[in-house]
Amino acid sequence: MENIIAEYIKEGRSEAWRAELRKSMKAKERTSLERVQMPEQEPLVRNKNIVEVNLGITEQMAVAEAHRCLDCPQPTCTIGCPVGINIPKFIKKIESKDFLGAAATIKETNALPAVCGRVCPQEKQCELNCFYTDKLHATPIAIGHLERFAADYERNSGKMNIPDIAEPNGIKVAVVGSGPSGLAAAGDLAKFGYDVTVFEALHEIGGVLKYGIPEFRLPNDIVDVEIENMRKMGIKFRTDFIVGKTASFEELRARGFKAFFVGSGAGLPRFMNIPGENYNGIFSSNEYLTRVNLMKAAHEDYDTPVLAGKNVAVVGGGNTAMDSVRTSKRLGAKRSMIIYRRSLEEMPARLEEVHHAMAEDIEFMNLHNPVEYFADENGRVNKMRVQKMELGEPDASGRRRPIPIEGSEFDIDVDTVVVAVGVSPNPIVPSSLKDLKMTDWGTIVVNKDTMQSSIPDIFAGGDIVRGGATVILAMGDGRKAAVGMHQYIQEKVKAN
Repeated sequence: MENIIAEYIKEGRSEAWRAELRKSMKAKERTSLERVQMPEQEPLVRNKNIVEVNLGITEQMAVAEAHRCLDCPQPTCTIGCPVGINIPKFIKKIESKDFLGAAATIKETNALPAVCGRVCPQEKQCELNCFYTDKLHATPIAIGHLERFAADYERNSGKMNIPDIAEPNGIKVAVVGSGPSGLAAAGDLAKFGYDVTVFEALHEIGGVLKYGIPEFRLPNDIVDVEIENMRKMGIKFRTDFIVGKTASFEELRARGFKAFFVGSGAGLPRFMNIPGENYNGIFSSNEYLTRVNLMKAAHEDYDTPVLAGKNVAVVGGGNTAMDSVRTSKRLGAKRSMIIYRRSLEEMPARLEEVHHAMAEDIEFMNLHNPVEYFADENGRVNKMRVQKMELGEPDASGRRRPIPIEGSEFDIDVDTVVVAVGVSPNPIVPSSLKDLKMTDWGTIVVNKDTMQSSIPDIFAGGDIVRGGATVILAMGDGRKAAVGMHQYIQEKVKAN
């Protein structure tokens, strides 16, 4: 490359032109490099343990992957990040081996980098908008792998960065729910200088990060480290506290709280309302995963066991379905099946999760739908009747609508069924606020710019607003709400 540049110098080309040439040659060199591949446990080993499947990348791998970045003058990757991470900046720090600087850059806008590096659907967000994907039709920079690397490096170094926090202003604000949206809101409110208390209904902090995502995808100790870092920012956490039951909003206002963020999630399970759905051995995915992930149901000496099952069917095609069916295999099932009414191409689950499930000996029964359950003399489910489906025209979701094929029903032996067909918003908070404007689907109506509800001092985000959201979208809501709350409070302060 330098020889080529030297030839052009002889021809009297301008320095600016030569800089552009260097850049184009650099781009050509970098685009020829292959994307890093995340090491992982062997499939038929990992499906018998709860150790994290993905093992992380090494320093050498991280630097090599960061080197692929093209230094786009107008980086499009940032467009796809709901929390606004300065992606080019943190990648360049990794390339220069400033790993702690990379982690600090991410934490400027993301309170949970180790979590997001593991569970965010980067392929549908930042990586989808990467120049490689958009213009070169090539494999994008492994932004998620690099985010996880930076966060893990910082944690293992013992030099955890505490984000800059404004001078405390003495104003109390409350966050209802300690899931992704609540934690994101709490982190940004603390940075603004507020006295933040997070109220959690369950006995552990983390919300869906703890009860909904298995440890083989997101280890609990990873979440705990992120939360401990937030405690060091001055954020207080109260567990076993149901806002609307333990104390009302009015009582909390009387205790001095000036504004509230509601991130209470979507914890109400949905079922299909088909015959036999109440038999023993049929769970909602919420109950199944919560028992295993948070209540230690996989351990025989605990008081909240789950019926493990040898022939387990999981109904659904999203990430929760994949988490449930992969969990069943780890609990000892001989046959673990996904029953999904659409084709593999229509599945909403992350491609990585689908591929991992297939490699772990999970059976996929696509274009099938349960229509009835049967039980033994003790009321334990022992068979499910399924009907074959075919795809018609696209529906409102953009996916082709599944159509039952008449006369195609047949029975499958099962002893455990997990229904993972969606959830509804948690109704406790809305039911305690008569003036709160709701949608027909039970979600809170908010101003999309500020996340403010019909009650001025109450803001909301995540599943209680969206009905269902990824971790990072919920976090984006929390960050937006923190700004809205800050503006609201400061206007009140000025008015008084």
